[in-house]
Amino acid sequence: MDFLLTPDPGLVFWTTISFAILAFILKKFAWGPILHALNLRNETIEQSLKAAERAKVEVEQLAITRQEMMDDAKNERDDLLKETRELKDKILAEARSGANSEADKIIESARKQIEAEKSAAIKELKKQVAELSVDIASLLIETELKDDNKQKAIIDKYLDNVNFN
Repeated sequence: MDFLLTPDPGLVFWTTISFAILAFILKKFAWGPILHALNLRNETIEQSLKAAERAKVEVEQLAITRQEMMDDAKNERDDLLKETRELKDKILAEARSGANSEADKIIESARKQIEAEKSAAIKELKKQVAELSVDIASLLIETELKDDNKQKAIIDKYLDNVNFN
């Protein structure tokens, strides 16, 4: 059991040489590719984190843009509704104005027609009065040509019976 506590110098020499060769071989063929793979993985992770951060910023920008677009659309909708209401009010006002002016024209036309009919009725009445006067005169001439007082009394009597309204 002593041999475990005191190493043999030859064993130490060959163990050191073996370890150095193994370390050299591992460094040359294993550690380089392993470290290279770890560096690549580290770079990939860093790029993924940066891409995720950029994506997060882009999503936030898109959310802001979407909200702005929604606000713009809402404002545009409100403007269109306001314009539509104003247009409706304008059309209704024009229609009312047109209807009022048309009604005024119809009323004025009716007044003119009434005046024309009234004038025609007065002319007809005057014509009838003249005819009645001629008829009265003929009757008077037939009945009494010589008495003026009687003629005047008969004319007054007939004129009193005629209603000018």
